[in-house]
Amino acid sequence: MTSLKPPRPSARTKLLDAALRIIREKGFSATSVDDLCAAAGVTKGAFFHHFKSKDDLAVAAADYWSTLTGGFFAAAGYHTHADPVDRVLGYIAFRRAIIQGPVPQFTCLAGTMVQETYDSHPAIRDACARSITEHAARVEADIAQAMAIHQPKADWTARSLALHTQAVLQGAFILAKATGDRAIAVDCVNHLYRYVAGLFACEPKVEETNVSP
Repeated sequence: MTSLKPPRPSARTKLLDAALRIIREKGFSATSVDDLCAAAGVTKGAFFHHFKSKDDLAVAAADYWSTLTGGFFAAAGYHTHADPVDRVLGYIAFRRAIIQGPVPQFTCLAGTMVQETYDSHPAIRDACARSITEHAARVEADIAQAMAIHQPKADWTARSLALHTQAVLQGAFILAKATGDRAIAVDCVNHLYRYVAGLFACEPKVEETNVSP
């Protein structure tokens, strides 16, 4: 029986994969079309067949990033917890566990691009905002359920806490970039874990989640 080989990625997919890696390593402004083509192993003609410009690719890359990371987080084990508080804390523990390897490997494409483009490239800014807020919305659903059970009279909202988790994570990534030290990012996420546990009056648990980023 002949084994079936997986389909080869298209030039468009190769360029998007290259964008995810190169932009997180170099930043959006420092990444050229030539850099992306070289990393993807495609011609410049192929680039402009699929994308009108580097900005056009960046918007597509933010959406592609959301799709890939959305599937990655959807498959994570923390969703199996019965108590929604445990799912929220499990999410934070999972985010801590995937802070591994060199800094560009665990940082966020959307967060990296929006810092450079928020004022000058509104289409990229909006794509990055969509990526970050859609991810936050998935966390928000568990937070809302946790509030209904454990904090029904809270004077804060599930949305505000979900966005706060993203603010801490993005800030942790910035500190890791500034210092070259991923341990600082881990410390920030540990503090986020303790903070959220305190909001729900839960004793923080040590959760070891072994995953490959």
